[in-house]
Amino acid sequence: MFGTSGIRGTVGEEVTAAVALAVGRAVASEGAQRVVVGRDPRSTGSALVDAATAGLRECGADAVSLGEVPTPTVARAVEWYGADAGIAVTASHNPASDNGLKLWTADGAAYVGTAQEAVADRIREDDFDLVSWEEYGRRMRSRRARSRHVDAVVDAVDGDLDLDVVLDVGNGSGRVTADVLRRLGCTVQTLAAEPDGSFPTRPSEPTADNCETLRNVVAATDADLGIAHDGDADRMRAATASGAFPSGDVLLALFARDVASAGDRVAVPIDTSIAVDTTLEAIGASTFHTKVGDGYVAERTRETDVVFGGEPSGAWIWPDLARCPDGPLAAAKLAELVARRGPLDDLVAQIETVPLRRANIETTAKHDLVEHVADRVVDRYANVSTIDGVRVDVDAGWFLVRASGTQPLVRITAEAGVESEMASLFETATDLVAEAKQVVTVPATD
Repeated sequence: MFGTSGIRGTVGEEVTAAVALAVGRAVASEGAQRVVVGRDPRSTGSALVDAATAGLRECGADAVSLGEVPTPTVARAVEWYGADAGIAVTASHNPASDNGLKLWTADGAAYVGTAQEAVADRIREDDFDLVSWEEYGRRMRSRRARSRHVDAVVDAVDGDLDLDVVLDVGNGSGRVTADVLRRLGCTVQTLAAEPDGSFPTRPSEPTADNCETLRNVVAATDADLGIAHDGDADRMRAATASGAFPSGDVLLALFARDVASAGDRVAVPIDTSIAVDTTLEAIGASTFHTKVGDGYVAERTRETDVVFGGEPSGAWIWPDLARCPDGPLAAAKLAELVARRGPLDDLVAQIETVPLRRANIETTAKHDLVEHVADRVVDRYANVSTIDGVRVDVDAGWFLVRASGTQPLVRITAEAGVESEMASLFETATDLVAEAKQVVTVPATD
């Protein structure tokens, strides 16, 4: 039921009002007495919020409805409103046809592990602690969470930044970032700032291809920086003044280097480039791998020597400020870095990278395919990790085959010090998946 980022899927199929009702019931039955609930701009979000809120109240929990806000606003609001949990109704970077529900703990991290399993078990077993009419929870509304989020981010950044920034909101919830940057002294031009859950301007995921307009506008003007968000503004990617679009691995290396000191650790998922390791090793810091998913990264940031966590997809976590990926905070932190240390083009050039390739293969049998690949490689290679999917490390580099936690995809990553060696590893991984597709039975669909 739960993937790397909560429950997510096509509305009317994997995601229905019945599912949202069950999630609300389960969260309250697990002991939450007050829960904040918010949503991204998708047209289906309000109905799912109503259903989740009804489930919470049926099991005695009070619900604080935040309206349409970024997902990090929901995560942060758990603490602000003295709540025990948060529910964000969002499909983040997925297509407009999708929606989902993501759960947040009392300290603002995503549900993972036993907390998530407990909710899933209650839903599977239809095990809910329904209350009598006298004990029904209340529904309250608050419209202050957005402004509190702006205040919190502004307070976390030093100085008058005085930059020209182009912000591509992508018709999502990320217009909070415009308020933040203007408060910090930036001149901000916005693109696709009108919230529209059909995402008419570009696909929600902020990739280089999807953000071509942002890149062109930044390059054609005197802008210092471009910022892009996904639909719920938990992700942040960037364009340089020249219109380049640095990889998420490079941004991760830049953020981590700026935060870490000798002896510190940085939490990164298993699909992260060795460019991050190399950058941190130069200052005496180190990385360690988690499963893919910001909740798993956030879980490790509870350890005292972990000063930062991030994912190449665009999720960035400063644990001393918030344990959720916060797109507006990341935008402000990047603007601060540029104002303090110089143009992003120059900063990017300082990061030593090696050839890396990522690709996706569509399939409705993603877990079975990955399991078949794992069976094929475990005896073939000496260094195999199954933290998340199957990763094979060899002298030349590494490749990873894993099931997406949010979409019907198998994701392939390969990296090596030389282009030809990376291409060979990528071909090996692709061939393994192709072989698996020939023998794995694909589930029937209606």
